[in-house]
Amino acid sequence: MKTSNFKSTAIPLILGIVVICMSIVSSCKKSSDDKKTLYDSLGGTTMVSDPSNLTLKIEQGRLNLRSVVDSTIFVIAADTAINDQFMVLLAEVTTGNLSGYTTLSKNLTDFFCTATGAKNFTYSGKNMVAAHDPAQNSRMNGKADNADFDAFLADLVIGAQQNNVSPKLISQIGALVETLRSDVVQN
Repeated sequence: MKTSNFKSTAIPLILGIVVICMSIVSSCKKSSDDKKTLYDSLGGTTMVSDPSNLTLKIEQGRLNLRSVVDSTIFVIAADTAINDQFMVLLAEVTTGNLSGYTTLSKNLTDFFCTATGAKNFTYSGKNMVAAHDPAQNSRMNGKADNADFDAFLADLVIGAQQNNVSPKLISQIGALVETLRSDVVQN
């Protein structure tokens, strides 16, 4: 079996099974756990030093999500199954221009913070349809199909694993991202 076939078929299946199992387990939790958001589980609002600027403090949840986002961007850059969708970004980075990378990292981090329940951040980027439509976002190299989305999910899992995110939290993040498939996949 080819690795790319495994990534495109097995990873979503595994994520789906894990999500179902997590749903069953979470339905049996005590009510005090129900108030804990995914953002809280990812580190929450505890303030820590920002390793990219030690003079600043950052919420642990945001730092953890930013670390996963940044790792995932690097995984995608090396993944020939999906990196052709990001040719503008890769061309910029190759010439030393990190402005697009910085913007993408911030937007994705804001998005994940908001989507996981953070109260101190907002996402002000494009909606998911516009963000993934080359007619509305010149940074997109083409419309994504299900294989692209599956590759992104697989790369997100790798990025999360590189940051020691627990399998339970990875499955919850994967389930969250899966809800966006119909907006992202436009081909």
